[in-house]
Amino acid sequence: MTQVRAQERRQRILDAALDVFADKGFQQAGVDEIASASETSKGGVYFHFPGKEAMFLALLERTAARLRAKIEAAVEAEPDPALRAEVALRTVVRVFSRHRGMARLFMVEALGAGAVFHRRVAELRQDFAQMVTDQLDRAVAVGAIEPLDTGVAGTAWFGAVNEVVTRWVLQGGTEPLEQVYESLAPLLGRSVGLEPAEARR
Repeated sequence: MTQVRAQERRQRILDAALDVFADKGFQQAGVDEIASASETSKGGVYFHFPGKEAMFLALLERTAARLRAKIEAAVEAEPDPALRAEVALRTVVRVFSRHRGMARLFMVEALGAGAVFHRRVAELRQDFAQMVTDQLDRAVAVGAIEPLDTGVAGTAWFGAVNEVVTRWVLQGGTEPLEQVYESLAPLLGRSVGLEPAEARR
């Protein structure tokens, strides 16, 4: 029970840190504010994390793990190999559209938090681009799309989504992110010779 309570408190601290980082920005956020938001003493926060940098990194890893799991589940559920890469990106958009604070953390705040975080985000983005590349590779292998440089395509596809989400966060867009993405999806599909998804179903 003690371990369970400790894990619950740790997650509560991370949830509070996400809200504070999204509201204040990483540089302006204080451990006192995170402690207050999580209804935890400052000492309790430091028991779990040596500082806000450790909290920020833990949030990045938690966000990436949750996003990866949702992408894998969505791709597995898609029977058409030609659509799986696009489904992976659509899942990224759907998750971030429902969690703007998470999107701000991953797409914006991490870049201004310091070199260590910048490198880790770059690695994570490459991991997600590789997930897209893997699905494009499978589509090529079964003849669903013509052979192409899938590494370049996967990087370009994820990069395009990254830019769309980042702009949406920075501009405080009121238009639903998923609706914004609908303008991008056909462009991505045409870049590898795919018809729009609705035309294939």
